[in-house]
Amino acid sequence: LCHSLVRHTNMQLILLLVIFVLLSGYTGLLLYYRSGWLSIPLYDIPLGEIPATRVTIIIPARNEEMNITACLTSISLQDYPPDLLQVIVVDDHSTDNTVTMVEKFPLITLVKLSDHVQSPINSYKKKAIQTALAVSNGEIIISTDADCVVNPFWIRTLVSFYNERNARFIVMPVCFSTGKTFLDKFQQLDFMSLQGITGAGVNRKSLNMCNGANMAYSADAFKKVEGFKNIDHIASGDDMLLMQKIAMEFPDDVHFLKSKDVIVQTKPMASISGFFNQRIRWASKADQYTDKRITAVLIIVYLLNFSLLALPVLLIFRNSTYNFGKLYMSVFQGWLLLLALKTITEMYFLFPVAQFFGRKKLLLWFPLAQPFHILYTVIAGWLGKFGKYTWKGRTVK
Repeated sequence: LCHSLVRHTNMQLILLLVIFVLLSGYTGLLLYYRSGWLSIPLYDIPLGEIPATRVTIIIPARNEEMNITACLTSISLQDYPPDLLQVIVVDDHSTDNTVTMVEKFPLITLVKLSDHVQSPINSYKKKAIQTALAVSNGEIIISTDADCVVNPFWIRTLVSFYNERNARFIVMPVCFSTGKTFLDKFQQLDFMSLQGITGAGVNRKSLNMCNGANMAYSADAFKKVEGFKNIDHIASGDDMLLMQKIAMEFPDDVHFLKSKDVIVQTKPMASISGFFNQRIRWASKADQYTDKRITAVLIIVYLLNFSLLALPVLLIFRNSTYNFGKLYMSVFQGWLLLLALKTITEMYFLFPVAQFFGRKKLLLWFPLAQPFHILYTVIAGWLGKFGKYTWKGRTVK
């Protein structure tokens, strides 16, 4: 009994030490990202600039009858010459009234993916984008989603930045629209943290992340890297995997555009199952990244959250058999201290990001969201590698 007691106690102390080491590395990363985010200058359009660049917006859509009208209306209100703008909606085998809604906008080019794809494939979204590119005429290709709403100066700001920086790939900010439920607030906080890391990493040329809801690239760069060749078999990754291909070819021409005029708003998932399926889909491409720095960071984050979840579970189950007394309390207090340090560090990192998005009040919910964030990270990370998910009515393994 004494031998077993010592062995299990040592296990808990070792795990506590592991958490401390991982948290130290994680804290360093967040401080690095905070500095990187703050070093990105806010961009303003130069006065008197006259647009002269052709732009194509590509919007893949599947069963988006509830969202596509708001999306296309916001695009129709753009402060950009209509003769320089092409908008292509690719209907991905919708079974609702998405096509009917799109047809109400006469200046929108509608492409039906069903005319080009009859047999099942693994990545319909990449195929939709590639199909649209075959009929596009823009020098700049802008990617967004059918459930997004954009600012009136979105295109003008993007084009100005593109020409000024001679950019090949531009990453832009995305935020979830506000909601009243805890799930809405949780997703807003989680997504803001990802946006902060994205902007900082791109700005420091150390981490190539982006979101397909708001990004742009030159048509020439897409052709140069042969588009989705060699990644078209992966269900997800129409954004980050493409970005990494372009970054490998043009490492100095990938930029983050930090401007409130280009923030795109999208809707958070309405249910817990939808939220998990979205995050599992994102996690499913983790082992496909060519930039192994991203993989290393993801491993550190996963191990830290797994350890923080495992230690209290171990304490609870072991304490039901053995009474560790003061040692048990010391381990538990150490765990609470490390959890508090993680929360404080994350809030410190997130504050300037929340300030940019105008969501500082959301940080009041952050401590409450912390345990749920740890749990979902462990579950979604595991299922992203070994499980399957359902997205847009399709099950992907």
